[in-house]
Amino acid sequence: MTTINLKNFYPWYTHDEYIDVSDEVAEELLANKRYEKSYRRRVYYNKAQYSLDVGDGIENEVCMSAPSPHDVMAHGQMTCRLCRALNSLPETQGRRIEAHYILGKSKAEIARAEGVKKASVCESMPGVLTRPALCFILELKSIDAYSLD
Repeated sequence: MTTINLKNFYPWYTHDEYIDVSDEVAEELLANKRYEKSYRRRVYYNKAQYSLDVGDGIENEVCMSAPSPHDVMAHGQMTCRLCRALNSLPETQGRRIEAHYILGKSKAEIARAEGVKKASVCESMPGVLTRPALCFILELKSIDAYSLD
């Protein structure tokens, strides 16, 4: 058995706390500590800083702040309103509206999946959506940054 100080391995320990662990666990902890130290040295030696010109999304991550609780709550309420609106429609119309406007399927794909003609899909959709409802759905679709998955 080996005695280790948890403060050396875990940053959230603010005071010394010693525990006895098996030799294998102590060796793994030390190996991980050595690996992290060598990684930091390699990054420093190779001057491996992140570049915002790479195009891998780092600049978006830096620029986007976390949504406020108010924004998260507002998005949740909008999602509830959309679900209630879709549930108030007949089942076929609701399914078609969701597939076309939210999932982005074409009317031909919807018709093929349901085994009907494209004309019947086109006929069932225009009378359902008014302009404000369509704007609401498109606005909700564009707010993917705050998804509550």
